[in-house]
Amino acid sequence: MAGRPRSFSRDAALAAAVEQFWRTGYAETSVAMLTRAMGVTPPSLYAAFGDKESLFAEASDLYFRRTCDAVQRAFACPTAREAIAAMLDDTARAHTSTETPLGCLLLTEPRLAAQREALRRRLTDRIEQGVADGDLPHAVRPDDLASFLMAVMRGMSGCARDGGSTEEVLAIAGAALAAVPDRPAAHAR
Repeated sequence: MAGRPRSFSRDAALAAAVEQFWRTGYAETSVAMLTRAMGVTPPSLYAAFGDKESLFAEASDLYFRRTCDAVQRAFACPTAREAIAAMLDDTARAHTSTETPLGCLLLTEPRLAAQREALRRRLTDRIEQGVADGDLPHAVRPDDLASFLMAVMRGMSGCARDGGSTEEVLAIAGAALAAVPDRPAAHAR
């Protein structure tokens, strides 16, 4: 027996769960909050997604994929410095968007340390590429610069969550970009 068909959109319910976890974090999010946000009953939530932890895993995976897609678009810029500038600008605007919760789930949720590390590794790889291409000086330490930029983005998220304006968060991004070395003079265009 196939059972009753679902009376809700799984994708819409998952998107609502992402937003609820984003707003309140995993620890503070109750099943009651999730069912209210998703417009489902507890039995429907459990039937469709399993328990709260399974729902969080699926929701945070969706969020991580979207974040990585945005980062990859920024990383397509011709130089590492332009890629970092685009990433910081996009991050500042995303953190302060009125269309989503403030800040960043990935950068603030304690349970997402592995995803933050994966993002830091991608950033390190782009910086390494920039050094190899001559976009950045050979003295740049890609791991250190990537860790610094991750810390800056976490700070940008905190500022946005605390009510910082887009302009304030963009100013943080600009100060961070100023710390990224320019290409060596011999390679300047």
